[in-house]
Amino acid sequence: MQEIKFYSGEDLPLELHKARIVQKLHLVPIERRLEALYEGGFNTFQLSTKDVFLDMLTDSGTNAMSDNQLAAMMQADDAYAGSQSFVRLQKAVEDVLGKKHLLPVHQGRAAENIISVAYVRKGSLVPMNYHFTTAMAHITDKGGQIVELLYDEAYVINSDHPFKGNMNIEKLEEVIVQKGAKNIPFIRMEASTNLIGGQPFSIQNLRDVRAVANKHGIRLVLDCSLIGENAYLVLQREEEFIGSDMGTVIRTMTDLADLCYFSARKLSSSRGGGICTNSMEIFRELEALVPLYEGFLTYGGMSIREIEAMAVGLYETLDETVISQSPSFIKYLVEELHKKQIPVIRPAGVLGVHLDAMQICAHIPQKQYPAGSLAAALYLISGIRGMERGSISNQRDEYGNETYADMELLRLAVPRRVFTLSQIKYVEDRLTWLYDNRHLIGGLKFNYEPPVLRFFMGKLEPTGDWPQKLMAKFKEDFGDSL
Repeated sequence: MQEIKFYSGEDLPLELHKARIVQKLHLVPIERRLEALYEGGFNTFQLSTKDVFLDMLTDSGTNAMSDNQLAAMMQADDAYAGSQSFVRLQKAVEDVLGKKHLLPVHQGRAAENIISVAYVRKGSLVPMNYHFTTAMAHITDKGGQIVELLYDEAYVINSDHPFKGNMNIEKLEEVIVQKGAKNIPFIRMEASTNLIGGQPFSIQNLRDVRAVANKHGIRLVLDCSLIGENAYLVLQREEEFIGSDMGTVIRTMTDLADLCYFSARKLSSSRGGGICTNSMEIFRELEALVPLYEGFLTYGGMSIREIEAMAVGLYETLDETVISQSPSFIKYLVEELHKKQIPVIRPAGVLGVHLDAMQICAHIPQKQYPAGSLAAALYLISGIRGMERGSISNQRDEYGNETYADMELLRLAVPRRVFTLSQIKYVEDRLTWLYDNRHLIGGLKFNYEPPVLRFFMGKLEPTGDWPQKLMAKFKEDFGDSL
């Protein structure tokens, strides 16, 4: 995609779409935001949207659909079996991802469950570039374990390394030799590693992983949920593919995998998911699990209307102007925060902006969940809802011990075609104020902790009255302003 320059010399992202349907937002007073935090147990997942101004919790199911997607939903074939909507989706998957056999599921974690049920056993080990919360939960639930194999540069917050999501090939070889290939059901690669800042892997790295998989006879599973954004950054950063196109890059990646799965909430700005492969053997191993857990093989627990939108959205993934909007906004905000010396993961990745709570809240011990504290503090002073991606998002070990995250991040998701640049600048403004007053932020502790996926349902409370002190400072500086 050609660069668009401004005569003023400003480096601004330019939206290549127009808004035709709008949704009213509400910015409630800070006093109400404090009440909402206590009601929600200082967990941003527990906030009601009536109390949220800018919802940057996730890009999952929150990306804006296109006019063509909405129009396609009107032609849905509401048949339980043999639906033509599924035929159209199957063709889109083959055209875009290059896989002939499709198993529909209601969302990405449903695909992870089916794959884990089919392949993971007690004692299994799944190597991956980095875990995603639900992927790890399904694998461990079936008695398996995961091992994360990144190079050291992946954990450097501020760097210019273009592919922090690369799998460490040397460590992969070591793990396979130590564990034995028969105990490794598959190798999992995640396109644009979510929990380390939305960082991509290179195609050359994926080729190297494929070579190791071939050598040891192990299947390669690719989480394609953010493959469009990973492909976009490959076009920007990997010399071999500069000047190429989205379709070529995506197919190059998916052709290297035995099995691909995806959350359509991310991949195609719709809702649903899928598992796809060119192997009839793999298809048969998974096929019976779809009716058991999801629904019939031509709807998989999804609304037929969503299936129509998904098909169109897959084709739109090939449009660089569609995919580039979110990464360009993310890059803009990352660089503006970096100019102000606010610790943020660089280079800019995809999905969202990731702030380093370990540095910003260096005075808060990790056992008091600095990323969760930062998320609560930002909501309090702005109405912006982000997501903790740190130790709260981890799970305890089999003995009940806390497992601390490698990084304590606050993720501010930037869904496709949702926010305006003025809203992004509001985020920058409030983060700047919060960073200047970061010493007022305190820690959190659990008062309700579910045994699995605690970051969704858990409730916490502040260690002291720091929220009241932060609110007082906000009112001192902003007066009656929202």
